Amino acid sequence: MTQPKTAVPYGAWPSPVTTELITRGGVGIGQVSLDGEAIYWTELRPGEGGRTALMRRLADGSIEEATPDPINVRSRVHEYGGASYVAAGDSVYYVDGLSQQVMHLRPGGKTAALTDTEGCRYADLLVDAPRGRLIAVQEVHGGGSEPVNRLAAIDLATGTVSVIAQGADFYTAPRLSPDGTRLAWLEWDHPNMPWDGTRLRLADLAVDGTVETDAVIAGGPDESVFQPEFAPDGRLHFVSDRSGFWNLYRLDAAAHTALCPMEADFGQPYWVFGMRTYAFIGPTRLLCAYAVEGAWRLGILDAETGGLDDLDSDCCAFSQIAGGGGLVCYLAGNPQRPEELRCLEPATGKVRVIRRAAKVDIPEASISVGQKVSFSSADGATAHGYFYPPANADHQAVDGELPPLIVKSHGGPTGQTERSFNLKIQYWTSRGFAVLDVNYRGSSGFGREFRRALDGLWGIADVEDCAAGALYLADKGLVDRERLIVTGGSAGGYTTLCALTFTETFRAGASHYGVGDLEALARDTHKLESRYLDRLVGPWPEARATYRDRSPIHAIGRLSCPVIFLQGSEDKVVPPNQADDMVSALDAKGQPVAYVLFEGEGHGFRQAENIKRALDAELSFYGQVFGFAPPGIDEPVAIRNL
Repeated sequence: MTQPKTAVPYGAWPSPVTTELITRGGVGIGQVSLDGEAIYWTELRPGEGGRTALMRRLADGSIEEATPDPINVRSRVHEYGGASYVAAGDSVYYVDGLSQQVMHLRPGGKTAALTDTEGCRYADLLVDAPRGRLIAVQEVHGGGSEPVNRLAAIDLATGTVSVIAQGADFYTAPRLSPDGTRLAWLEWDHPNMPWDGTRLRLADLAVDGTVETDAVIAGGPDESVFQPEFAPDGRLHFVSDRSGFWNLYRLDAAAHTALCPMEADFGQPYWVFGMRTYAFIGPTRLLCAYAVEGAWRLGILDAETGGLDDLDSDCCAFSQIAGGGGLVCYLAGNPQRPEELRCLEPATGKVRVIRRAAKVDIPEASISVGQKVSFSSADGATAHGYFYPPANADHQAVDGELPPLIVKSHGGPTGQTERSFNLKIQYWTSRGFAVLDVNYRGSSGFGREFRRALDGLWGIADVEDCAAGALYLADKGLVDRERLIVTGGSAGGYTTLCALTFTETFRAGASHYGVGDLEALARDTHKLESRYLDRLVGPWPEARATYRDRSPIHAIGRLSCPVIFLQGSEDKVVPPNQADDMVSALDAKGQPVAYVLFEGEGHGFRQAENIKRALDAELSFYGQVFGFAPPGIDEPVAIRNL
């Protein structure tokens, strides 16, 4: 017999989704690769101080940790890193998170430094076995106003580093042809970001590995090329958005053949190294992920016929697709369970789950499944998102009450949200909050035109879309119009602060390492994003007036609702002075404000205790602001001026 639910005010529901479950019960699965019959992947472990471990599954099915504690496998090239290891036979080469040097993990678990280049960082490692070297992206710090990026070779015997290509501002995705005679890579220059315009270069290599000739074969200042890849027969494939969507192409002689032209994105914004949305499962067949109107699918593409067959899948997000040894692996996200590392045997169609990101035991009735919504915004635009209603197996609302709504603004801002299971969203919905995760104009997954719709309008169009989404749900009677909340991290934190400052829609907000001063960001951020705002806001410093007009720090008088700031002390992307200045200004005018600074954290929180404290502080903040008592808060956050 079903037990009746207990009526408790929204926001104060006891929840099975504890911070302990979020921080101790799961890992973040990252870079996936195959080497022979071995499968490798990285695991970000909040319970181990945010350490990233390298794992492998052997041919006999056993799983082991290749890099035991305290080894941290993490690149910091571009600050965001990625592609921090490569496996080759009995050896693994990885980037040490502390020194940023390339290490050699030998059989038996013995580790030795391969490089000793002070001030240098490495990423995107590739083995060139016949020449006894690694090819990698090298980032050199300390020689000027910004680091120098280049493509380099590292001798496996001596650790000597030599330059393969230089002169461009950025490099990524080196790929060797099967016979080792050609090298492809991507490069781009300021002020572009990789989703704006990149160049695909193809070089002929001499026997000693030096570049004999090279040429740009695709891309340019207004064409974004993503993930070059050589097929088993040596033909070069790549993704380009020249049609308005990131579609797959093949280089045939001097021509580019579109493999499956359609209004779908087969690529993603290249925020981190090593992103892969397709892999070969035969001479002419590819397993590929692609997004149609923001919704991701998985299919098998026949490159000769153009036929694309969707796989029957219960999942809604796919990434890190990697092939080799007759297998192809990928990460799969499902709306109702944590992310999984899966392995497909193309010959049989059999799919196996290799690893789950977390083991959770949550009643189905306490899981909120995202519902896709589209709604009208300013100037006739349409924005999108996923709506998560409150869900709890044991508790329900008090009669007549509508739930508070948390509007989430994703980072980037060139990013995307999808509806795969997210414990941090379930943390809120299982406590009685509704959540709207917004794909505002500027998000990826909807084609180039939508992705570029934020150009010149950052802090305007994204804010309009977040506010429109909140009011859309309020008008439908699904959420409480008087308890609309906005939250976001990084670029999403900027959208949050703008929404609180320049609209009257929201009653409270949370800025996670967000931007309050665009001028300060333009002057004081890392190389990758140092010219990002040229397109989003305007060229710096010529557009200084626009930067000031769009900065919440210069409109503090218009911000009249409570805000909580959560910030890492070692953040190089959005430095802590951004939060410091906003908090000081709000405190000076007597505005309710809370501030939690996490010592030792960078851009995003990786340590279990800090993730727990951030969630609990935000929940405590909302409880105090809206007058409910959330259970299980050990240390209520201090709010000044409340």
